[in-house]
Amino acid sequence: MHFLDQAKIYLKSGAGGPGAVSFRREKYIEYGGPDGGDGGKGGDIVFEAVPGLNTLIDFRYAQHFKAPRGGHGMGKDRTGAGAKDLVIEVPVGTQVLSEDKEEILADFTEIGQRVVFLEGGMGGRGNASYKSSTNRAPRQHQPGIPGEEMWVWLRLKLLADVGLLGLPNAGKSTFINQVTNARAKVGHYAFTTLVPKLGVVRHKGREFVLADIPGLIAGAAEGAGIGDRFLGHIERCRVLIHLVDIAGEDPAQAMRTVRDELAAYGEGLADKPQLVALNKVDLADAELAEGFAAELREAGAEQVFAVSGATGDGIDELLDVVLPYLPDRTATETKGGEEETAEEANDWSPLD
Repeated sequence: MHFLDQAKIYLKSGAGGPGAVSFRREKYIEYGGPDGGDGGKGGDIVFEAVPGLNTLIDFRYAQHFKAPRGGHGMGKDRTGAGAKDLVIEVPVGTQVLSEDKEEILADFTEIGQRVVFLEGGMGGRGNASYKSSTNRAPRQHQPGIPGEEMWVWLRLKLLADVGLLGLPNAGKSTFINQVTNARAKVGHYAFTTLVPKLGVVRHKGREFVLADIPGLIAGAAEGAGIGDRFLGHIERCRVLIHLVDIAGEDPAQAMRTVRDELAAYGEGLADKPQLVALNKVDLADAELAEGFAAELREAGAEQVFAVSGATGDGIDELLDVVLPYLPDRTATETKGGEEETAEEANDWSPLD
């Protein structure tokens, strides 16, 4: 499945049906009078957040959404049928933005959340509704009220509790594969991760969603590399895990580079709690790892965790520190209130 996190679409709600002009004509009934019914209401445009989706790729192939119009009014005082609403299903985490991207019109953060975005037009009045003591045979009627229309942008921000970031080749894909059932691509070259990945971590009876985004490089805020377009997917995270490659040229400078890009991006990312993890410690001895950890602390890291995404060393200690940032509702429980076993937890397959 291809990943797409932005799409521009056109929306139009249904117009109301026109009212009818009709007169009652039956044998032996004189002066039957007007009996034209009202038109039906047009369909609404409704957005609904549904489970099982984590991309906007469907909106690449369908950009125009038009709800049906209401039915015509008919004789014998029959009101036209109301049109069905057009329900547009979107992934949880989707935002609906104005055409200029300056205003957030809707934000879907929960499964099942529904928003009536554009209302259909009301049906027009039939001639029966115009009958009065002075107008016994009205022939006027109303056309249906037109529907609303607009262009909007859809922007997906994946919902995750913890965000994973770092320079390219810092070992993020290996890390997420180690702690979740995600199947992220791993390679010995930069930018093996081209789109965000999600995985669920289960640790000590708790579970949380971990988001891995493509690596950042110096100048990402100006579009260098893949740029900073995917940083929006960690805006909702409670805590960030910042992986620093111990085999890199200058781990301390690597940490500063990523922090500078977060500050340049804004949206409060630089103020989020960050857990700095010195990754790939299996490639160095303990003395060298401690030396690099000291450099990271001097560069501003409050605490440095020595981990290895390949072997799993030090990961449990890092995840222990993550747990206090999570809400209580992320506790993993079965229907009977008991915690899942490790075997049961591993049966889960994350979104790809």
